[in-house]
Amino acid sequence: MKPNLAVIAPYANSSIYLDRELSLLAFNRRVLAQAEDSSVPLLERLRYLCIVSSNLDEFFEVRVASILAQNSIDGVLTEHPGLLASLERISAECHQLVQHQYTILNHAVLPELSRHGIHLLRHNERNDAQRAWIKDYFEREVRPLLTPIGLDPAHPFPQVVNKSLNFIVSLSGKDAFGRGTAIAIVKAPRVLPRVIELPRALTGKGIAFCLLSSIIHAHIEDLFAGREVLAYSQFRLTRDSDLWVDEEEVKNLRQALQGELQSRQFGAAVRLEVAKNCPEHLAQFLLNQFSLDHSRLYAVDGPVNMVRLSELIDHVQAPALRFPPFFQGQQPLPSSGDIFTLLKKQDVLLHHPFQTFQTVIDFIRSAAHDPDVLAIKQTIYRTGMDSDLMQALMTAARLGKEVTVIVELMARFDEEANINWADQLEQAGAQVVYGVVGLKTHAKLALVIRREAGVLRHYAHLGTGNYHAKTTRLYTDFGLLTAHPEIGAEVNEVFMHLTSLTEPKRMTHLWLAPFSLQKNIIKAIRNEARIAREGRPARIIAKMNALIDESVIRALYAASADGVKIDLIVRGACALKPGVPGLSDNIKVRSIIGRFLEHSRIYYFRNEQAHNVYLASADWMNRNLLRRIEVAFPVYDKALKKRVMSEGLQPYLKDNANAWELASNGSYHRKKPRTKQTRFCAQQFLMQALGSHTAIDKD
Repeated sequence: MKPNLAVIAPYANSSIYLDRELSLLAFNRRVLAQAEDSSVPLLERLRYLCIVSSNLDEFFEVRVASILAQNSIDGVLTEHPGLLASLERISAECHQLVQHQYTILNHAVLPELSRHGIHLLRHNERNDAQRAWIKDYFEREVRPLLTPIGLDPAHPFPQVVNKSLNFIVSLSGKDAFGRGTAIAIVKAPRVLPRVIELPRALTGKGIAFCLLSSIIHAHIEDLFAGREVLAYSQFRLTRDSDLWVDEEEVKNLRQALQGELQSRQFGAAVRLEVAKNCPEHLAQFLLNQFSLDHSRLYAVDGPVNMVRLSELIDHVQAPALRFPPFFQGQQPLPSSGDIFTLLKKQDVLLHHPFQTFQTVIDFIRSAAHDPDVLAIKQTIYRTGMDSDLMQALMTAARLGKEVTVIVELMARFDEEANINWADQLEQAGAQVVYGVVGLKTHAKLALVIRREAGVLRHYAHLGTGNYHAKTTRLYTDFGLLTAHPEIGAEVNEVFMHLTSLTEPKRMTHLWLAPFSLQKNIIKAIRNEARIAREGRPARIIAKMNALIDESVIRALYAASADGVKIDLIVRGACALKPGVPGLSDNIKVRSIIGRFLEHSRIYYFRNEQAHNVYLASADWMNRNLLRRIEVAFPVYDKALKKRVMSEGLQPYLKDNANAWELASNGSYHRKKPRTKQTRFCAQQFLMQALGSHTAIDKD
């Protein structure tokens, strides 16, 4: 099998590219709709606002930064008309989105919080006692950590860290040395909390908070004794945060990344946020300092770092204002507790977060302590800073087992955590490999090799999501535990391929990117089209995070024209246009935005009632299919196949509570129950159907 080396340039098709970016922004609009929905608990509505802020940060740090980096010379944007038009469209959409976000915050969420006795107080809303406490807090906790910098030739404009909180101050008069330094910069210390709770004795029956930015605003004049503060504003700069490593020159990827991580905080500027009342001359001064044009200025009516309001959510103990406790289901194990005994009899399907991820941790932990287990192999993309699973792998290595871990160092924003884990694993005696340079290892695989009656037997876990205990409580994903000998052998073949860099053998069960995944998806789509042309029922249902790949989209259009009924559940970016006469009449696209982040990837092909079901780590995007190591794996057990259909697909097609339908013009419309139709929420249904009596720890 030869890989498809014809890697499509990310921006070769400007229409597909623009559709992708606009789809990502449309996704955030759908998340904002959750923040507006009065049926959603109030603190969760605030959380949705914070999620949008976090999403936009990454959008600018990665998406916008990538456009600018690839289409500029020495920081000057090239005059490509298509590119400029795309940037203008994206900028207009972003400005509208941000304005809408702050409107919801100021006119819906914060007033409603106040009605529930939760107050976020600005300076003019604080009484005398509260102002006195704030002043004392400023003098004790804040002022000693501040370093105001008056700008002059000896004090040039300071380096501004990515997404840090800062203040620009305009001063009158002369400084202590008789010079007219008119501008000063104040950095807010990152070690201080952004949300400060006032003592309950000062707040009456409710609870009151103030922002660090508000505290500094209220006392900024105290930092410039003898000078008059004419104007000031908070500001926040977003920088290019992608890591660029010359893959042909690098000798040691881990060392190269460690060097790059040091400079990530000071990448090229891509966005400037200021307060709405920031004077024009101060905003322009900042734009000039960061070499930004006015289109990348965002004047916001509130805190420039809205994502930090998540600290307020963490402070408030108000169960009635949160989603009700969720009870995760447990996977029943044999009375002996031996998971290998269970897997010899049957495959185990896990549906997170409705079923606990602890079963997977127990699988690796049991393998670590089992004297018959000889080797454990696992891929790691994201696992978090604190991981029981990683501890189990290190225990296995210390106990003398052959432990091989493929750690993807280029997992965006998890590079530092993964480097730390790689160090610890190596110290414990594990063999650590960093995947394939140029192709991120995104596949989710774990393999246990056990000697039984003198024969080596494979036990595998294959998943759609990361080995990250926290996100498995927040993201929907499937995982399959199996002792299927041929699947286990092919999983081992993937590990052999990744460590030795040799060409993998032809696989019968797994679809492996970049070698066969795209080809097999298109082959399966075309097979449904053939069946439809021959006059028999043909059906495709697929669920994923994004649908961008042009080859797959063309195949879906052709299948639709041949009469295949196609339902696509695409949470985020979707470049396919459904319902276009003569092109996609038979295609419907919907997106589900709810309590949990929809993360499962499921491919279903009816195939003459064979009902082929594949679970995968890959979205239908060019990068996943051609520029990553990804795996799609089949579900063979008929009962488990029905479970995937009845839990992962059918409820989401029935959902009329959290579903949004994509129109042929690219707009989304919220699905609502028709007259006399019962409201149905897929996630709520699954919580009730798969839950147990053990409350989930949301944090």
